[in-house]
Amino acid sequence: MARHIFHCPLRWSDMDAFGHINNVSFLRYLEEARIEFMWRLAPGEGSASFTGGSVVARHEIDYLRPLVHRHTPVAIETWVTDISAASMTVAYEVKDGDVVYVRASTVVVPYNLEAGRPRRITREERSFLEDYLEKRAVAV
Repeated sequence: MARHIFHCPLRWSDMDAFGHINNVSFLRYLEEARIEFMWRLAPGEGSASFTGGSVVARHEIDYLRPLVHRHTPVAIETWVTDISAASMTVAYEVKDGDVVYVRASTVVVPYNLEAGRPRRITREERSFLEDYLEKRAVAV
């Protein structure tokens, strides 16, 4: 299992009145990491993987500690926790070394923009996603 690491710059406009990164900005950070993971990293030469469109069906975010604005990027680790026939769950940790600021997940549904409806994950997409698959432990 691998994790993709995206180094995300913190922008001045992301900061709230207290000097912390605003909670809404984290959604943009997760989006940037997910886009790099799925649309820049995944498609090989001539591959149509993930280029047909997708929609976000769900976000879950746990804010663990405030992230104070700074001039150095924060690392966002991205991996996959679930793959079904027509959706995938992407997980994230926004961190700096061992310090984790946010844990989150997004359910992404591949979407056929021309037909205006969800589509199935292709064999090529599934193969890519499985390289990053890390199942979550089930609490007992």
